Amino acid sequence: MPDAACPDRWSGLVGQPVAAIDTPALVVDLDAMERNLQRMAAFCQARGLRLRPHAKMHKCAELARLQMAHGAVGVCVQKTGEALALAAQGVSDIYISNEVVDPAKLTRLAMAVRAGRTRFAIAVDSTLGIQRLAEALARAGVDTPMDVFVEIDVGQGRCGVPPGPAAVALAQAIQAEPLLRFAGLQAYHGRAQHERSAAARQTSITVAAQAVATTRDSLQAAGITVPLVTGAGSGTFVHEATSGLWGELQPGSYLFMDADYAANTPDTDAPRFEHALFVKTQVVSRQAERAVVDAGHKSHAIDSGLPQVWHPAGLGFGNGGDEHGVLHGSPLPALGETVWLIPGHCDPTVNLHDVLVGVRGGLQTGTVECLLRVDARGATG
Repeated sequence: MPDAACPDRWSGLVGQPVAAIDTPALVVDLDAMERNLQRMAAFCQARGLRLRPHAKMHKCAELARLQMAHGAVGVCVQKTGEALALAAQGVSDIYISNEVVDPAKLTRLAMAVRAGRTRFAIAVDSTLGIQRLAEALARAGVDTPMDVFVEIDVGQGRCGVPPGPAAVALAQAIQAEPLLRFAGLQAYHGRAQHERSAAARQTSITVAAQAVATTRDSLQAAGITVPLVTGAGSGTFVHEATSGLWGELQPGSYLFMDADYAANTPDTDAPRFEHALFVKTQVVSRQAERAVVDAGHKSHAIDSGLPQVWHPAGLGFGNGGDEHGVLHGSPLPALGETVWLIPGHCDPTVNLHDVLVGVRGGLQTGTVECLLRVDARGATG
């Protein structure tokens, strides 16, 4: 804790007006976020689908628990470190929707499984991953089978075995291990999330659905029931939801809605999600033709493009390096004026910050209601 004579930047902030938030800071509009939360929960509930949002996006145990309180069955993560960080803060149901083959990571996971406070599941796409997971669970003294999903490549070209016989072989290998339970298929098409047209996204998920159906049929022909197909993201979940194949959806970014997802043409039947994540910054230098703000690449990720200026409207954001952004347009804000940015990609942007500042009542006249700790910041292993 900070010394009383040298408080940290967050001390005493709760209850203060938005103007009191030091810059640069990552700010959550709680009203917009909760509307997004409710809309996705209602969408899944109306269709009888399980919702398991991706907590790799916000890395925050408090937000994961909030999502579960609104109907999510649990959350997803991509890394063992994320899973353990959230479990340590009381998140009770976590699925690592990614492959882990490192024995040290699996040992840490197995010890958490044995502790029994959190229900874990994991994805595999190799017999080595299955073997090492089973060995880690046995060494840890686990006595209850752990859920394991076989990941198939449905078009992403990343992890996952080809649809059909290869998945059958892995499911059989899982069934041969007493401490593992075949829980179904992981089927996620990451590239499809950012295809701009709704028609292109639908085409991609139609192809993905064919891969899922082929694999399901192959498994059933081998006498193996598929309990669940899980996958989907904020760009395509409407299509997985209507396929009749996926029983669980894994969107993450819908909660905050970054600039890149907002560039997608909306699907007709999808809920409308609002921007809820912002970088608060201020003008620290002002010349006739430009204003410079104090939020550079250390405050927002740029893998999906530079952030967009939310307020004041009509300004363009230019690359200013690690610590600065350069604004162009008219009228330029004055020296010391606040500027709000919409990050291009919310997931890696959150990972740059220790705290999300939760604001109630809007960005202009609201007040700070809470500080949300980014519990799994830097948990990349």
